[in-house]
Amino acid sequence: MNDHAAKPEPVDAVIVGCGASGSTAAKVLSEAGFKVVGLDRGPWLKPEDYSGDELKYVNRNFLWPDPTLKPRTVREDEDSPTELFPFSPLPQLVGGGTVHWAGWLPRPMPSDFIQRTLHGDLPDANLADWPFLYDDLEPYLSKVEWEFGCTGLDGADKYAPPRSRPYPSPPRPPTRFGKVFYDACAKLGINGFPLPHAMVSTAHKGRNPSNWTGFWNQYGDPTTTRSNAATTFIPEALATGNYELRPECYVTRVTTRADGTAKGVVYLDIDGREVEQEARLVLLCQGAIESARLMLLSESAAFPDGLGNASGLVGKNATFHEYLYAIGLFERELHGPLCGFAGHYISGGSMQFYETEEKRGHIGGCIIAASQVGHPINWNFPGRPLWGEAAKDGDRDFYNYSMKIGLILHDMPVESNRVELDPEVTDAWGLPVARITHKPHPNDVKMAKWQVDKNQEILDAAGAAKTIPVYLERSTGNTCHQHGTLRMGFDPDTSVLNEWCRSHEVSNLYVLDGSGFPTALGVNPTLTMMANAWRCSEYIVEHHANGNEVRLDKPRVEVSA
Repeated sequence: MNDHAAKPEPVDAVIVGCGASGSTAAKVLSEAGFKVVGLDRGPWLKPEDYSGDELKYVNRNFLWPDPTLKPRTVREDEDSPTELFPFSPLPQLVGGGTVHWAGWLPRPMPSDFIQRTLHGDLPDANLADWPFLYDDLEPYLSKVEWEFGCTGLDGADKYAPPRSRPYPSPPRPPTRFGKVFYDACAKLGINGFPLPHAMVSTAHKGRNPSNWTGFWNQYGDPTTTRSNAATTFIPEALATGNYELRPECYVTRVTTRADGTAKGVVYLDIDGREVEQEARLVLLCQGAIESARLMLLSESAAFPDGLGNASGLVGKNATFHEYLYAIGLFERELHGPLCGFAGHYISGGSMQFYETEEKRGHIGGCIIAASQVGHPINWNFPGRPLWGEAAKDGDRDFYNYSMKIGLILHDMPVESNRVELDPEVTDAWGLPVARITHKPHPNDVKMAKWQVDKNQEILDAAGAAKTIPVYLERSTGNTCHQHGTLRMGFDPDTSVLNEWCRSHEVSNLYVLDGSGFPTALGVNPTLTMMANAWRCSEYIVEHHANGNEVRLDKPRVEVSA
């Protein structure tokens, strides 16, 4: 039995998870005068704790959860065997995924919010419209970009939706592989442009740009150049005096009162002592896997199937974006080195293939982006020699003369794709781990095939001597993008959360990460998560805290023929 620590005083809000959405909520609520406690499972690291040590980050899991202590299991369907696998891991530390990310920060498109209206019933999928539209979210997208920090080039993306403010910082110059991408796009009539990034290229809110390196994805930034929650919104929340951050605290359940409202949370602190933190509001911001898992773990007499799960939908309709790509290898004698280690991990992209075109044979589309092929030690290219002199020659000849064009796959929601508690496997604390059941929808496979082939075409136009496609074969969880397990909507029978991401059943429980997304996007989701967390937090301040309930009308959408 765990020792018990002294019970702290109740607060206005307890936020579980201090990553992108949790830090946003902490900033908004604490600046409004709420007394807030933030709990995170990992440590609070500072910029001086980071470096460019590839072995430390990529090989020794410095930022990643230890799979022996915190495993996950995965299977393709109910008839497939379950295996231990680190599916869609998120760094467990204050700042969450914003600490390790490459920092793509594109906006969603208006079409993302009306997939059901646009496409109707897609066989074997479970499409749904969002309970609000792009225009409703746009002011909050701008708030995050300006407060958090974002580079971009206004007018460069001819497919961009309307925006109320320009980008706060201009983009960085293209890398060598970025120039290759732009030249190829020009040949093919493709609109290539600098993708928005979570970074500053000029002085912004006390942050100044410094070293630029391609070794960024999966690393912590030892400067404040890259925007991350631990160096932006968390310090701003702390500065109010209303926010208390408690790192290295593992929340094990949400407690409830006799009337079915949330009472608070129980967690294990850094010394392994059990602590109960009561609060008027409970906000879950752990990511779509762990937020769903915590709700399932929080069963009680009032909620025998898990917290807020009368609909049976907690954990279902999970989507996980696969990152897929085409690799290009260039002849050393004909091309200069691409120097993937310099500049930035991503340089150049396009939204030209985002919207549905029937001739492609699938609905939807996605963002594409040019990048280097990886890190010097861990980079991979099919056929690369693995040891000896040939491996050294390969590092010199392949790494510097290769690049890839990747995509963020807009996968379809399927109700049977889900997160649940594994009946056999537990973590180091004896709690059931998350079991992910996920099989790509046929539309996912078709979209991936079409877009990877198009990326090969761009590499061919760039002059690649050889291209290699990497198609979708099975779900690998190779991104940290998680959505949909606690779908939001107007109907409690078909959704878990309402339009403000409040539980239909638990009136003071909100889930502000990507769990509420009714459908995945075709872009990286973090900006949308943060903007929605800001939107919902403002609702809490302006309405919920004053005892008011304001409901939105179902959006009226007109779709041109």
